[in-house]
Amino acid sequence: MLIIKRLHQESVREYVYRLLKINIINLTLPPGQSISEQEIADRLNVSRTPIREAFIKLAQENLLDILPQKGTYVSLIDIDQVAESKFVRETLEREVVQQACRNFPAEALLELHSNVMLQELCINEKNYHKFFELDEKMHGTIFKCCKKARTWTMMQQMNSHYNRVRMLNLVVGFDWDQLIDQHKELVRAIREQDAALAKATIEKHLNKVAIDLEYLRKAYGHYFLPPNSSPAPGAKA
Repeated sequence: MLIIKRLHQESVREYVYRLLKINIINLTLPPGQSISEQEIADRLNVSRTPIREAFIKLAQENLLDILPQKGTYVSLIDIDQVAESKFVRETLEREVVQQACRNFPAEALLELHSNVMLQELCINEKNYHKFFELDEKMHGTIFKCCKKARTWTMMQQMNSHYNRVRMLNLVVGFDWDQLIDQHKELVRAIREQDAALAKATIEKHLNKVAIDLEYLRKAYGHYFLPPNSSPAPGAKA
């Protein structure tokens, strides 16, 4: 498990929640893995109470399955949630990138350029965790500069299963260069105020996960909830 630094003024519960969620999204805690309150409490040298509170919150987000008398497990990836998250993100981001083409701060555009350059370094170093972080920051910056920061935050609250598929895609190494090229094209569209190019690029960019998903489900079937299945009976939310 990846141990991250606790932020200033961050409560123990908030820290544990953030740490566990990062590890789940990064697949450091892979779908289906059993996790224990006591083991994590011992690892972090904290009491079990904030661990239990974090578990409950993650279960409410469908990232943990808490099974009475059986244990707690990282939830399997739910394809229906992936599809719904993709629909919401594609619908909203298609409009936001077109707004960005009409009015975008010059200093923020420079930030996007710098971000993409760092992404290329991550590709060279095969650092997919950092690449994912930069990818998120780039898209979040576009929303923020279009005065849609709260929209981005709302999307992030429902994107956990979708983001795990994105991370798995990166781990497998599916066309990193293609992702970079699409990011460059999106930045160019914003710079040149080409709304049609921005719309076409974001549609192609976000559809990549859907295209690769069929292979991922075959190769990593144990990470996914079987089709037409509900979360395990008894799981607490």
